[in-house]
Amino acid sequence: MRKVKVAATQMACTWDREETLQKAELLVRQAAGQGANIILLQELFEMPYFCQKEVYEYYRLATSLEENPAVNHFKSIAKELNVVIPISFYEAAGNTTFNTVAMIDADGTVLGTYRKTHIPCGECYEEKFYFSPGDTGFKVWDTRYGKIGVGICWDQWFPESARCMALMGAEILLYPTAIGSEPVMTVDSMEHWRRCMQGHAAANIMPVVASNRIGVETEGDSSMKFYGSSFIADETGALVASADRESEAVLVAEFDLDAIWELRIGWGVFRDRRPEMYEAMYHLDSKR
Repeated sequence: MRKVKVAATQMACTWDREETLQKAELLVRQAAGQGANIILLQELFEMPYFCQKEVYEYYRLATSLEENPAVNHFKSIAKELNVVIPISFYEAAGNTTFNTVAMIDADGTVLGTYRKTHIPCGECYEEKFYFSPGDTGFKVWDTRYGKIGVGICWDQWFPESARCMALMGAEILLYPTAIGSEPVMTVDSMEHWRRCMQGHAAANIMPVVASNRIGVETEGDSSMKFYGSSFIADETGALVASADRESEAVLVAEFDLDAIWELRIGWGVFRDRRPEMYEAMYHLDSKR
């Protein structure tokens, strides 16, 4: 048996970066205290979700991997607690900026980075203004506690992302997120958001962990209410832990990765794939 405990967290964010880092550290320590080996914090948690509006000054928020306060802060925490922590941050790379995750292993080393592949653009989600499309390709890291794939928020709506990471050997999929009210569509997307990722867990037969923020954030004449609802789904897509819409939370669940591997092999969904039959997807895309 290869048992691993994963954790999802959620919290509200402020412009006081140091206060927010301390709050995030407290949640990480609570999760580690409950035995968690892999701990997921939400997307861009160092500050409010600045992408509500197009503000040129916010380009200055981006930092290099080496200079990022959250990455540097949690490298020592990961080593101290002997836990794996992916850190979402706004990355500056030369004259380009990305929405990026740094994977910190349990010894405090950064195994590498993943840059968000799918960049949304819409009312209150003006990410194309701030981020270039990721150029790293999907990533799977061989951490102390298993092979982990990470997608970032909008990536979670694309089954291709999850399947690529599964084919690359992922055993667990993680999705740091920032999502809430939809001012134009005027829909409550929470259940849809969850079911989409539950489907990734079921189709790829591996656990999925999603962390979202909470609270109301205002930027000029724009306001968003983030709906939390962070969760952990098992390898069949069933919810095994979930948070509410408004409270800070730490969720922990344990999985036996060897037993899940046996189930994944037994179902044969990867054995019976027919990649040569899926070319229609690419032909149709090229005709658009």
